[in-house]
Amino acid sequence: MSFAGVSAIANGELLGSGTSPTFNAYAASGYHLLVVQGYSIKRGLIESHSFTIGGQRWCIHYMPQHGDNVGSITLFLSLVESTKEPIKAQFEFSFVNQTDKQEPASIHDSEIFEFRTSKLKVIEREALEKHLKDDSFTIRCDIVVVNPTCSTSRFVAVPPSNMQQNFTDLLLAGQGTDVVFCVGGKTITAHRCVLAARSTVFRAALFGPMQEGMSSSIVQIDDMDAPVFKAMLEFIYGDTLHAMKESKDEVMVLLQHLLVAADRYNLQRLRLMCEKNLCEHIGVDTVTSILALAEQHGCHGLKKACCEFLRCPDNLRAVVDTDGFDHLCRSCPPLL
Repeated sequence: MSFAGVSAIANGELLGSGTSPTFNAYAASGYHLLVVQGYSIKRGLIESHSFTIGGQRWCIHYMPQHGDNVGSITLFLSLVESTKEPIKAQFEFSFVNQTDKQEPASIHDSEIFEFRTSKLKVIEREALEKHLKDDSFTIRCDIVVVNPTCSTSRFVAVPPSNMQQNFTDLLLAGQGTDVVFCVGGKTITAHRCVLAARSTVFRAALFGPMQEGMSSSIVQIDDMDAPVFKAMLEFIYGDTLHAMKESKDEVMVLLQHLLVAADRYNLQRLRLMCEKNLCEHIGVDTVTSILALAEQHGCHGLKKACCEFLRCPDNLRAVVDTDGFDHLCRSCPPLL
C-alpha cells in the first residue's frame, strides 16, 4: 500500500494543508492517516484533507458522538467528486500507535462497496479507549480501488496501429518491390521479406536452397488466377479480407480458391477466415461443392457446418436431387 498523506485534527480543528507525499496517485491502493489530538474536546463533523488513491480524490469525515453514544466516534469515507459510474473499492479503518513506523497492510474485509457518496463506520467507546494515549489516537484508512477509472494514460491518446494499412499501401503502390510473379499471364510484384515473414512456403521458395525468386527471374505461379493471388497478397500484407464487390456466387468461388491458396502457402489464419465466410454461403445448391472442398483440405469446422445443414431432412432431400450430389458421390465416395 502506498502512503497517501496525513490529516491532523487538534482541539477540534483541522490543521494545516496536510502532507502531499510523492507517490503514484493513480495506484489502485493506498492509505491515509487521520491523527486526532485533544479527543475530549467535542466538536461537530470535521473533514480531512483530500487525498488521491486509484485516480480518485477521497476524504474522511470524523464526528465524535454525543448523547447516548458519547465516547464513540463515526468515520465516513467519501468521494470528493461525484462520478458517472460507481467506484468499486474495499476500505478499512484501523487504529495505529506509531505513525512513523507503518508497515504495508492488507485489507482483511473482502466486501466490495460501490461508492457514489460515502460509507460510514462507527467505532464504539470500548474499542476507542484501548488506543487513546494522552487524549490522542491515530486512524489508518486503507483503500483498494477495484475499478480505477483514471490513469496517466488519459493525457495521451494512442491511435490504433495502422501498420497493416501501411504495408498494404506499399504493396498497392509497388514501391520497393523485389520479386515478380507471373500469375495467369499477368505480372504481380511484391516484397520477398514480407512474404517470407508471413508464409513458411514463401520463405523456403524465396530464401531456401531452391531460391525460386532470384532477383533476375520471374516466379511462375501455376493453377491460380491473378485475382486470387492478389487477394492472397492483400491478406498477407493487411491481415484481413477486404470487402468483395463481386456477386454472391462470385464471392463464394473466390473464397473457395482462396482457401486452396491458403492451404498451399500455409496461411492458417486466411484459411480459417475463408472457412468461416464459406459457412455463410452453405445452401442447397452450394453445400456439395463446399463439403467436397472441406473434405479435400481437412477443414473440420466447415465440414461440420455442411453436415449440420444436411441433418435437416428437407435440405437433404433437396440436395440429393441436384447434379452436385452426383458429382460428390463420384469424387468423394468415402464422404457419403
